[in-house]
Amino acid sequence: MSLTNTDFQFPNQKSLYHGKVRDVYNIADKHLVMIASDRISAFDCILPQTIPYKGQVLNQIAAKFLKETEDIVPNWVESVPDPCVTIGKYCEAFKVEMVIRGYLSGHAWREYREGKRMICGVKMPEGLKENDAFPEPIITPSTKASEGHDEDISREEIIRQGIVSEKDYLQLEDYTRKLFQRGSEIAASQKLILVDTKYEFGKIGNRIYLIDEIHTPDSSRYFYSEGYEQRQKKGEKQKQLSKEFVREWLISEGFQGKEGQKMPEMPDELVLQISERYIELFEQITGQSFIKADTDNQKERIYQNVLKALKELDNVPEIP
Repeated sequence: MSLTNTDFQFPNQKSLYHGKVRDVYNIADKHLVMIASDRISAFDCILPQTIPYKGQVLNQIAAKFLKETEDIVPNWVESVPDPCVTIGKYCEAFKVEMVIRGYLSGHAWREYREGKRMICGVKMPEGLKENDAFPEPIITPSTKASEGHDEDISREEIIRQGIVSEKDYLQLEDYTRKLFQRGSEIAASQKLILVDTKYEFGKIGNRIYLIDEIHTPDSSRYFYSEGYEQRQKKGEKQKQLSKEFVREWLISEGFQGKEGQKMPEMPDELVLQISERYIELFEQITGQSFIKADTDNQKERIYQNVLKALKELDNVPEIP
């Protein structure tokens, strides 16, 4: 049984925010309880069907890679008390997503194909084909929209509008490049290519933290490295593990999230295929077998695990 949404009431809860995929609980402006549902979004729209085990896949991949990058940048995680839940520090989130691209794919390719050679103030070279590598990774940030579509924005505009201070923004860029390098190395060890991804950051006082998720199939695109060069030479599609095939299916059904377009209903076999893809990515990128959590009484399990973790966290004395 899929986890569609939650509506818990925890002690000292101040608010609940239902995102596209996650339900986020603010506990006394001290902790954030982030529950990864099985909802799936594309083109900034939530699709009507849920994908079994998707939330567990996202949560467990993110937990693993946040742990493996904490030497680069401190992160928000305090506890992972359930396969679908992460509890972390309450941070003031920066209102930008740091998107970094090593290859000309997805949104960048769609812009390039239309003749554009600038994206987010960054020049893209002439003569590239879809899925070619950039000479070096490019950072193409977007504004973090609470509703509707995120928008491309340049470094200059972010600083000019005061969305992020210049000092903080340069630090975010540095963290982004280092995280992408680490993610690329981990992917390569598993015979994958990390094509593009996004990172989100927040702040407590003067300290910047990496927040939300990293290197998951919702925030990243992966190619299989084996056969990549041959497929590029032949002009063939790359074998990939990402949400892009969901977007491609929606486009083939005449939907890109634009006004007046009707969201198509996914057939059951496509839902199952998407679930299998998410599990495949988990196993491919982590090198571990995916163990499906018991979905009977899932909400009660999550509620009790979060209650216990919050109690334990609040009994830990704060470090001065």
